[in-house]
Amino acid sequence: MLGYVIAAVVTVLAFYLLYRTLSQYDWADLVGAVTAVSWVRLFAALGFSGLSYLILTGFDWLALQYVRCPLAYRQVAITSFASLSIGHTLGLAALSSGAIRYRYYTRWGLGRAEVAQLIVFCGVTVGLGLAILGGVALLVAPEIAVNALGLSPGLVTLMGVVTLACPVMYLGLAALATGAIHVLGHRVTMPTLWLAVAQCVIGPLNFAFVAAALHQTVLSIADISYFPVVAAYVSANVATIVSHVPGGIGVIEAVLAYLLPGENMIGAILVFRFVYFLIPLGAGLLVLGISELIFSRKPPRRVTRDQSL
Repeated sequence: MLGYVIAAVVTVLAFYLLYRTLSQYDWADLVGAVTAVSWVRLFAALGFSGLSYLILTGFDWLALQYVRCPLAYRQVAITSFASLSIGHTLGLAALSSGAIRYRYYTRWGLGRAEVAQLIVFCGVTVGLGLAILGGVALLVAPEIAVNALGLSPGLVTLMGVVTLACPVMYLGLAALATGAIHVLGHRVTMPTLWLAVAQCVIGPLNFAFVAAALHQTVLSIADISYFPVVAAYVSANVATIVSHVPGGIGVIEAVLAYLLPGENMIGAILVFRFVYFLIPLGAGLLVLGISELIFSRKPPRRVTRDQSL
């Protein structure tokens, strides 16, 4: 019964957030914002959003290798898309996408400890992605941090180098650690080097695709290069994670106001929210509902840990 309650609560919250997001705007504003974007830009943004969600399935696939409980890619893709398409909009990833992941993976044989390790692994991949892409953006397009925060170019460059040093240290630990390490009193088993390298590849690749989707919608308003949009989006994403604001509502708008001062951002933001949050949210709810009807009738099974991974 707990699984059904979790699914019902998540569904209700998702529809409420969908209503709250759209109710902020007049219908004429919604229609005008969408129609102002060319079909080319719209489909490009949809394509980049789809690539992001495809890459996100790799987060879970790698995490399952880490906990040595591999599953079929079909199961990984269903779990990843259902949990993240809903979790991205709801916010509070540990309680939203984490709860949905728990629902699926325990049904498919993982234990609670393994699901917890999987969620932490995916969170580390997110952090690596933000650090790598954010560090590159600070070095390539430092004007965002200089203008928005009033920092000197030298300090912004130093921030970029320090940010990129964190993934390098992570790879070093993965290469050198022969067993578990202790972090803040907790015993942590480092992934193998190939898993750590894969994290450092797909982490920033995911955010690069999301920023590309946002860039396509911004191009409908002003001609601006890609990396300033990357810098703005990474900053907004970090602020969203820290604040737990569902879907980054208000956070992305505030950061982009620095990027394009004086511009009417409603069109770009609305289209971006449609293609990356709202359309996947509807599809994710559909996947969740159908899978509950199909898979809940099957008895759960226990996954055999693969010691060779």
